[in-house]
Amino acid sequence: MKKLMLLLLLIMGVGIGQNYLSAQMHHSKWKEMEDFHEIMAVVFHSAEGDLFNPLKENSGMLVEKAKTWQASPIPEGHDAKTTKKTLKALVKQCKKVDKMVKQGKPDAELMVAIAAAHDIFHQAMH
Repeated sequence: MKKLMLLLLLIMGVGIGQNYLSAQMHHSKWKEMEDFHEIMAVVFHSAEGDLFNPLKENSGMLVEKAKTWQASPIPEGHDAKTTKKTLKALVKQCKKVDKMVKQGKPDAELMVAIAAAHDIFHQAMH
């Protein structure tokens, strides 16, 4: 019985590992997505830690990277129609964040806006 359980766990582990690697390879093929992710990770996770200077200093770059991603060819494996729609929403939200930064909106409002952009980003990744 122990050997059977061990075998099942091993099979499940291999399957999960293959799915993870497949997902990583799938996503790593889209350079523009990775470029956007680099800046999003910095600004969003800093804001989560109540550090808003990275967002305030890089909101314009966030818009630029979102636009570049939107303009790039959509790789195989992504639903083109859905991805285009999601990237359009992402650019719109990033522009909103940038505008709010330039208007000097409070950090709490910026957090809500960047969190929305982050959520859209995760939709676009899949």
